Amino acid sequence: MKKLLLILPLVVLMACSATTTEEGDRKAKEQLLQDYRQQATELKQKIAQLEKELGTEKVDKTIPVKVDTVVPKRFTHTIEVTGNVEADEDVTVAPETAGNIISIDVTEGQHVRKGTVMGRLNTEAIQRNIEDLQIQLELAKTVFERQQKLWDQHIGSEIEYLQAKSNKESLERKLEGLQAQLDMAIIKSPVDGVVDRIYQKQGEIAGPAIPFAKVVNISNVRIYADVSEAYLTSIHAGQEVDINFPALKKTVTAPIFRKSSTINPDNRTFQVRVNLNNPDKEIRPNLVSLLHITDYKANDAIVVPSILIKNDFNGKYVFVAAQNSGKWKASKRYVETGRNNNNYTMLSNGLKSGEKLIVEGYEQVVDGSPIAIH
Repeated sequence: MKKLLLILPLVVLMACSATTTEEGDRKAKEQLLQDYRQQATELKQKIAQLEKELGTEKVDKTIPVKVDTVVPKRFTHTIEVTGNVEADEDVTVAPETAGNIISIDVTEGQHVRKGTVMGRLNTEAIQRNIEDLQIQLELAKTVFERQQKLWDQHIGSEIEYLQAKSNKESLERKLEGLQAQLDMAIIKSPVDGVVDRIYQKQGEIAGPAIPFAKVVNISNVRIYADVSEAYLTSIHAGQEVDINFPALKKTVTAPIFRKSSTINPDNRTFQVRVNLNNPDKEIRPNLVSLLHITDYKANDAIVVPSILIKNDFNGKYVFVAAQNSGKWKASKRYVETGRNNNNYTMLSNGLKSGEKLIVEGYEQVVDGSPIAIH
């Protein structure tokens, strides 16, 4: 019990000592803060005096800025897709019958017309058959003519007349068939164009299933491009498209000929086709092209450079110049943004026509900063 009575006063004494120490520290810090403030005031006065003596004192504390007056303008949104060029006529030529190639009558790079002979197959067997058949046909014609004269004079039997007629007509049809086979042994170009490649050589066996040559006509070309299904309702046939060929450093404009009726399930795209005239034959098949397709237009839109739009916790904003008591100040204006294109953004709310948008010096101002418009 006596020990307890001795401990209690000791605890009270320590608590009082700690309180006294904390109060002393606080007073010391308050005094130090007051001394610092006094020193800062004295330093500001000395700085002001030196600036005055040196002529460098800041008279104008406004921030120089440049502004643009907000005016509604036309806004377009475009998408870029990669297209592939195809020749309007790209034909693989093969003979209609099998045989040995006895001549190749064209060279690669040669311009040919439709029907130009490109090569010939060995037709000796067919020609012998034709010669034999022609001899038989001459005899059949002679027999038929005589039977016809007799029949006209009511001499001879009808069967003999009909047999002679049938034999002659049968031989004529066989001769026509052999002549057709002879024609099929001549390889002709089916289109106007350029012989892009010859696959076979003289002496090789050609046939309907074996490509002989390739003829390409690039006077007209087609461009195909895959577009995301998200733009299905905003892209239509007849819509003008700007087509850029990076390799040629050339841009042309042409309408969309058609868009596909189906969606590709693998990449969720639909295909558009553009037809182009290519009189100088500068655009080649498989050339890479970039199609710029406009999917949105607005005639009277509030449009600002995208770089001017900033973000904070409350949303997106820009700075405008506003007058307050006859002085210009920067005003923070929160906006609602829409589509953007080519580093410009369309605003759906927040700015009005006629307001002055700060376009230079906007990074140096805050809401309420005094500004000077230059």
